[in-house]
Amino acid sequence: MSTFSQAASGAEKRTNARYWIVVMLFIVTSFNYGDRATLSIAGSEMSKAIGLDPVGMGYVFSAFSWAYVIGQIPGGWLLDRFGSKRVYFWSIFTWSLFTLLQGFVDVFSGFGIIVALFTLRFMVGLAESPSFPGNSRIVAAWFPAQERGTAVAIFNSAQYFATVIFAPIMGWLTHEVGWSHVFFFMGGLGILISLLWQKMIHEPNQHPGVNKKELEYIAEGGALINMDQKSNKERVPFSEKWAQIKQLLCSRMMIGVYLGQYCINALTYFFITWFPVYLVQARGMSILKAGFIASIPAICGFTGGVLGGIISDWLMRRYGSLNLARKTPIVLGMLLSMSMVFCNYTDSEMLIIAFMSLAFFGKGIGALGWAVMADTAPKEISGLSGGLFNMFGNISGIVTPIAIGYIVGTTGSFNGALIYVGIHALVAVVSYLVVVGDIKRIVLKPVTGR
Repeated sequence: MSTFSQAASGAEKRTNARYWIVVMLFIVTSFNYGDRATLSIAGSEMSKAIGLDPVGMGYVFSAFSWAYVIGQIPGGWLLDRFGSKRVYFWSIFTWSLFTLLQGFVDVFSGFGIIVALFTLRFMVGLAESPSFPGNSRIVAAWFPAQERGTAVAIFNSAQYFATVIFAPIMGWLTHEVGWSHVFFFMGGLGILISLLWQKMIHEPNQHPGVNKKELEYIAEGGALINMDQKSNKERVPFSEKWAQIKQLLCSRMMIGVYLGQYCINALTYFFITWFPVYLVQARGMSILKAGFIASIPAICGFTGGVLGGIISDWLMRRYGSLNLARKTPIVLGMLLSMSMVFCNYTDSEMLIIAFMSLAFFGKGIGALGWAVMADTAPKEISGLSGGLFNMFGNISGIVTPIAIGYIVGTTGSFNGALIYVGIHALVAVVSYLVVVGDIKRIVLKPVTGR
């Protein structure tokens, strides 16, 4: 009987299916950022082949973000309407397909190559638009508040892991077999990952590996485990959704969060667009060397990203304050990120790598915007709220590559570009310390006239 009792007791232990969910988010987000970075690695060789100057390259770099921003609110609405699993599957599949097709742009000639490349990058951005609101939505459904910072940090740190893993591979492919194979490799693997997504991802109440204890644990911690079932039953008019969005836009807290994310993303888009080009053009590295060197700061960013989430959740458990838990890593991380400006005052390759690594580490620690989003998004419009947040944040993805292109093109130097990015880190600090105020979940007021 004692053996039976022990077995019964073991059967009652809480499952941990949510950990496998965040592993899958990490894998998918790695490919998400790998596909964004394809052009930054292949860009130097490609620009020579098709005759792009820095300003033209800046516009091509920005094509992704134009579409990514445009797609945020529709993508968030699709997530709320049809659920995270289905919408995200089509997102992964289509962005991977458009990535693969970029390898064929050389079938065109002259200006047609630029048009084709801009168009395909635009379509990748449009297809990826539900991805991060989807990540935030899935974390809000699966993780209690005291684990949410770590979960967000894990999937968010995939952007650095993507550089660690994919930058050397893409650099080698560009050097050995040509830039087009970068797109074939990343797009083909992404299509396979979309099929894995279908197998691995489920809603909390429908996951075959979840028991009652885990469901109770995450629900008691504030997870929105019935999010998709609820959204499928309700058919809220889109006009009412817009009225709810207006409430977000009138919130001082959310305005501060949006501004902070815009500034944090200026660092992100510098690193995934111009950073490898900076190493090649300003520091005289070969594309092969730049691909490997770029992975060193990325390792630091990955470490900082995971550490930021762990620190945030430790502070949450220790003090029970969302303000302290979320703002402390963001502020300290952004202050560290400003160290990249010191690269302007040295020619030492070792010091440049060290400063960029410190900046990347700080950016990783401070990249907790999506944790704040999961903490504050109204449950009725979690997808739309994430889309709006990501839209403001990724306007920076349009502005930053173009601004840096003009700075480099007009001055012939990257010095002003590094100052430009450093100032954004400082503004993010001011936004969270002065504008945001108390971090708490927004409760929407009833919309009249329905």
